[in-house]
Amino acid sequence: MLTAPEQKELLLGCLKTLHLPTVRECYQEQAEQARRESFSYEHYLFDVMEREREVRRQNRTVRLLRQSKLPLEKTMDTFDRKRLPRNVNAHLDVLLEGSFIDRRENVLAFGNPGSGKTHLLCAIGQELIHQGRRIYFTPCSLLVQDLLIAKRDLKLGRLLKRLLKYDALIIDDIGYVQQNREEMEVLFVLLAERYERGSVMLTSNLPFSKWEKIFKDPMTTAAAIDRLVHHSVILELNLTSYRLEESNKGRRKKKAGSPA
Repeated sequence: MLTAPEQKELLLGCLKTLHLPTVRECYQEQAEQARRESFSYEHYLFDVMEREREVRRQNRTVRLLRQSKLPLEKTMDTFDRKRLPRNVNAHLDVLLEGSFIDRRENVLAFGNPGSGKTHLLCAIGQELIHQGRRIYFTPCSLLVQDLLIAKRDLKLGRLLKRLLKYDALIIDDIGYVQQNREEMEVLFVLLAERYERGSVMLTSNLPFSKWEKIFKDPMTTAAAIDRLVHHSVILELNLTSYRLEESNKGRRKKKAGSPA
């Protein structure tokens, strides 16, 4: 018959082999609580395994947030929903629930600079990550450069395949910086590759009527818009600049506080 120290050593070895570090750390404490409160064996087993699962979930969330490249300060807590048009606010709760990802739908946010479209999509992206979704954020200008480098190095297919592993790709500020035809061609390849295979979430200050400035060709423009719009939610944020509003508020407060 094994002694208590021998049993402990064997148990720790099993937990290490099974990669259960949280159980290794907490099983003794939980066992003492179970004895004090007369828990059943099943209750004790559930408690230690639930703690293992929760730590793994937290670690996964931290890892997904790091991999996402999202600006972590742009959360729902720091976003002023009261500024949103009523129809956009109505869509938001549905988007935060995340089922659009399962349907491979796109989210297209349009609005003036400073209207909050980037903040909104990044905040949605963070909420989705907390649900276990894989999200990747990138400015459009940086994305096209990565695609061009991959094409030059004959690795474009590999990069497209890697990006397809993400449930949603957030492309920020498409059209903000005018690209040349070669850059827009690789962007179109990406959009075509993700069509009905993964969600695209993008922001733009240009309406579709001006997208020929982006893709440089009427047919390519029409094809890109068709793929994006076919399964999509469109958010129109025709708002004044949040940064301008805050700046004006600051000036008014400063003026009100000045001596007469």
